[in-house]
Amino acid sequence: RDVPLVATLQLSVFTMEEAQVKLLDFSQAFDVSLLDQVITTAYNPTHPSRNDANTILMALQANADMWTRSDAILEQSKEMMSRYFALSLLEDAVRTRWKILPSEQREGIKNYIVTKVIEMSSTPLDPQTKPFVGKLNLTLITVLKQEWPHNWPTFISDLVGSSKTSELLCENNMKILCLLSEEVFEFGKEDMTSQKCKVMKESLNEEFSSVYQLCEFILTHSKKESLLVVTLNTLQRFLTWIPLGFIFQTNLIHTLLDNFFPVPAFRSSAIQCLTEIATLTDLEPQYDTLFQSLYMKFLARLGEFLPINGGWWVGERTDAELAFIRHLSLFFCGFFKAHLKTLETPSHSVSLLTGLEYLVRISEVPDNEIFKICLDYWHLLAADLYESENKGAPVPQPLQIGGAGFQRKMQYQKILSGVRMVMISRMAKPEEVLIVEDENGDVVRETTKDTELLAQYKTMKECLVYLTHLNYDDTETIMLQKLSMQVDGTQWSWNNLNTLCWGIGSISGAMNEEEEKRFLVTVIKDLLGLCEKKRGKDNKAIVASNIMYVVGQYPRFLKQHWKFLKTVVNKLFEFMHEVHPGVQDMACDTFLKIAQKCKRKFVTLQAGETNPFIVELVDTLPQIISDLEPHQVQAFYESVGTLLSDRGQAVTINRVQLLQRLMNLPNRSWKMILDNANQGVESLMQPETIKEVIKILKSNSRVCATVGPLYIHQLKEIFLDMLNIYKVYSERISEAVKQGGKIATRHALTRSMRTVKQEVLKLLSVFIEMSDSPDCGPVDIATGFLPPVLDPILGDYKRNVAEARDAEVLGLFTVVIKKLKNHVEAEVPRIMDAVFEVTLQMITTNFEDFPDHRVKFFGFLRAVNLHCFASLFQLPAEHQRYVVDSVVWAMKHTGRDISETGLDILFELLQNVSTTPAVAQGFYQQFLLALIRDVLAVLTDRLHKSGFKMHATLLRTMFHLVKQEQVTVPLFDPATQPPGQTNVGFLTEHVSSLLLTSFPNLTSTQVKPFVAGLFDINIDLPTFKTHLRNFLIELTEFNVEDNKQLFEEEQQAQAAQQMAQRSAVPGMVKPSEIQGEMDDDL
Repeated sequence: RDVPLVATLQLSVFTMEEAQVKLLDFSQAFDVSLLDQVITTAYNPTHPSRNDANTILMALQANADMWTRSDAILEQSKEMMSRYFALSLLEDAVRTRWKILPSEQREGIKNYIVTKVIEMSSTPLDPQTKPFVGKLNLTLITVLKQEWPHNWPTFISDLVGSSKTSELLCENNMKILCLLSEEVFEFGKEDMTSQKCKVMKESLNEEFSSVYQLCEFILTHSKKESLLVVTLNTLQRFLTWIPLGFIFQTNLIHTLLDNFFPVPAFRSSAIQCLTEIATLTDLEPQYDTLFQSLYMKFLARLGEFLPINGGWWVGERTDAELAFIRHLSLFFCGFFKAHLKTLETPSHSVSLLTGLEYLVRISEVPDNEIFKICLDYWHLLAADLYESENKGAPVPQPLQIGGAGFQRKMQYQKILSGVRMVMISRMAKPEEVLIVEDENGDVVRETTKDTELLAQYKTMKECLVYLTHLNYDDTETIMLQKLSMQVDGTQWSWNNLNTLCWGIGSISGAMNEEEEKRFLVTVIKDLLGLCEKKRGKDNKAIVASNIMYVVGQYPRFLKQHWKFLKTVVNKLFEFMHEVHPGVQDMACDTFLKIAQKCKRKFVTLQAGETNPFIVELVDTLPQIISDLEPHQVQAFYESVGTLLSDRGQAVTINRVQLLQRLMNLPNRSWKMILDNANQGVESLMQPETIKEVIKILKSNSRVCATVGPLYIHQLKEIFLDMLNIYKVYSERISEAVKQGGKIATRHALTRSMRTVKQEVLKLLSVFIEMSDSPDCGPVDIATGFLPPVLDPILGDYKRNVAEARDAEVLGLFTVVIKKLKNHVEAEVPRIMDAVFEVTLQMITTNFEDFPDHRVKFFGFLRAVNLHCFASLFQLPAEHQRYVVDSVVWAMKHTGRDISETGLDILFELLQNVSTTPAVAQGFYQQFLLALIRDVLAVLTDRLHKSGFKMHATLLRTMFHLVKQEQVTVPLFDPATQPPGQTNVGFLTEHVSSLLLTSFPNLTSTQVKPFVAGLFDINIDLPTFKTHLRNFLIELTEFNVEDNKQLFEEEQQAQAAQQMAQRSAVPGMVKPSEIQGEMDDDL
């Protein structure tokens, strides 16, 4: 909004600097009107002094005593944003300074906030004031987390008592109770110690009786709609933790179902309460009948206003109706997850299937958020039925449907058929599909990946795989019926064909080979016929993309049927000439997938053929790739290289000769470039020549990465010439920098020459990574290929200006050390001399410049530490300190990947040192104390929570080294310590002093047990982590932050367990995710 004229006139009296001085002057009364003007300016995006005003606000927030002005601002300010500012100051003081405030100040703040809450919530609120009262409530909760219950035992009773004086006040009090419940039972783990959480939970449980009576009184007697809704919403938060007697031994369920669920105004709130009850688990068996009764009554009430076969399910829906359907889906899904087995009885069979039929209808509603809720349950049900059938799990008494006993899955046959139909009709797009319909209805190449949609596809795929295992015939029937309606045109549409084919592709591996053969022969024939039949580029592109996706998902079928495989591959080669956006890319990607899974078929002689297919492929390669872009050509070379990588006993082709023929085109072009360069080196400076060199090198890299050690025969052809080109471009770049300064590195020609150098380095890295005996073992590489590489590459890196150094050099020597290990140990000091110090100077100026160099430098350092550790102590003492300093600098880096690499290096360094007695004590004496300080610093600095597990591991390792007397040298100067001082005693005093100095809000009674726990050698790592977490939550830095990353390791372990379970189900893992080639005779 516009700045008021008064604000503009008065601010002109003060400069911004003068305004800041006046507002920070605590010797005079606070000028609230001046603060209003500053805040008005700060929130006006067009005001010229906006940045200055924001600077003033940050200075005010940084002042430790500014919170004392909060009451004046709240009482006198005419600007709502100023009041929010005052509340944020007050809330921050409560969070971070409460324990060091005098008791009278704490009592004053508490009384002021309570009075303000009562004052503002006792009168009707306008829309502008409501959010402010909400913020005020949150500030009160912040005080409660500090004071309740020990210093404010009467809070709950006071709140309940005041609620009976006014419906307006009662409504706000219910909101406060709701916030308190959320803080204690939902968010408390992250910002309160485990002991504090426990005490607050116990207190809330003990006093809940009076809270429940208040809720019951309101629900029974109040007629105020907003109060009833707020009470229902608050009750919903309580229902997750309150004693069960309040739920099942009262009239609560009856009240919700009979008085509120049928009324549209309360329906959503009531069903949310019922959902919380329905999802209660781990209860005694005697509660089963109560849940059965709840379900039956709910279904009866629902049928009164929403019949399952009514017309309500068809047509557009309002936002309120969609919200109700979403809550309804949550109720059914939650109830079935928790209590499905209690309904699998003859007396409840019809009602169970009716509820599941409701859920099928809900799944058909065109709202993706609602569908994802249903999908989660269908996935769970299908997995549960699959487990019951395949692991011989005990099943309950089968339902008596039609008078005969059935297996458990047969109870749900009709429901599961409906679910299959929904899954196939709504299948999400897999990542392999590159051709999509945009918002304008045009068929285009996908430019960005929708990660949320890919996650949904993964869940739908798993669900459909389970459903296919449960009844393959039904899945096949639905899919083939839908396909026939695409072929005859009765239901033809891009979306219908897409979802059908994505569903067909997703169930690969979920059927036996005979079923798969029968099914796929029909599918592929129909799709190929559809491709010929359809007219129009867009239609053909859609059909082509679906053909490519489906065939790419069924390598097992293709391997068993050579003629089909050959037909498919030739069709892919046709698609490589189709210029519609995305078709060529998808054809190349699909060919690569087929090559990876079916390579044996291409390199061995098949029935009816005169030569292995790869021979024909290499001969016709120029024609196949004639219309492809450079990146697609490189992908094609990668595919053929994959075929040549097959070294099985059944392969009799001359792989060396075929490799030479494969590389014939790029080698001819390479030779032509070199011939021209021999006539005049300036030809290498032509932009077109440089582009061609880059394309050749990239194709070589892709082939090398796939054919493996066989590539040595191709590398011999270009190796020395490639190094010469590297030298030429290195010299030209150095000369350009010398003449034009650092800016020359940004010139187009210089950048192109650097790209050539980078591609040379990448090719060498890939070759060394892939090298192996007998073609090229470590000794061969170390003695034959490495020496010619060292001089041109290391010398160029060390001499060049920082902007012209290539990070790929560090990557290359990281691979060299990882692969060659002790065979290259003698060269490590020379490599370190060339790259270590100059790179360290580049990356330690700040945390932003040269990001690639940072990552690769610490990867290089880690490789040296892991594989050539002894060489580190052959370096000069100064360089050894550089190594440790660089590791410390890495773990303090704000980039997560670099900081975590630094932590890993330090842990590995400590392990190596502890097993090398010759260097251990000297290392400990020089570095251990400083390392402990540095790890404590990153542990407590807000910025590195993702490294918490390794912080804990390192601290436990270092403190236990000292406690177990593995550090025999003194960590202190004996001249400055009393006689008899030990390392444990010194370190205890040193760390305690360090913490008390760094965090003034801590007391010695908090620090002493924490430090003692650090030395406890009887606790394992998980317990040690809990010890650290509780301490961190007490610190100011962690009180106002998101601390989810402190629990990251536990989340990762759960994810790994889920992946293992997926892998055990046939068809659950996509063919492209299965490691290795699928031939049995490899």
